[in-house]
Amino acid sequence: MKINGTHLIILFIVLLAGSELQAQYGRGYGGGGYGYGGYGGGGYGRQRSAIPQVQETPKEPEPKTADEIVDGEMPGITEALELNPFEEAVLSSTLKKYLQKRIEMQILELSPEQMREGMEKITESQDAELKAGLPIEKYDAFVEMQKKGIQKTKKEKKKEKKRKKKKKDKS
Repeated sequence: MKINGTHLIILFIVLLAGSELQAQYGRGYGGGGYGYGGYGGGGYGRQRSAIPQVQETPKEPEPKTADEIVDGEMPGITEALELNPFEEAVLSSTLKKYLQKRIEMQILELSPEQMREGMEKITESQDAELKAGLPIEKYDAFVEMQKKGIQKTKKEKKKEKKRKKKKKDKS
């Protein structure tokens, strides 16, 4: 028997129509009365499995380490304060060190008064170390940024640059 182009096209149309009907109406080729809501596997509605499904509780994400937190924030801080690589390294290592101490304080679950006193000591030590390691204008800018936040500091820097550029253009 010879297969020509017409036979091939007819075969293709039959296969296409059959799969289209199955997809549209949910019936397989098995027939046997199993279709719309019957007892077979081809019906609609909730399908039940003999295997019980175990509800897995989602695991809590592990808390970030001090290094991960600081590394995530440093690009924004560097941009906002316009730090050079040395200043960035000093600030990063200092923040990591004292953030780790803060995390350890929280783990200890001290009384509120002890926690406050401990945090104040950590902040004082951090400020002293930053003052010693950074130029005073960068230290002041960092303190100001801590009060305002990184985003607000970035916006102010952009506005300041625009003002300087306008003054320069007018001159």
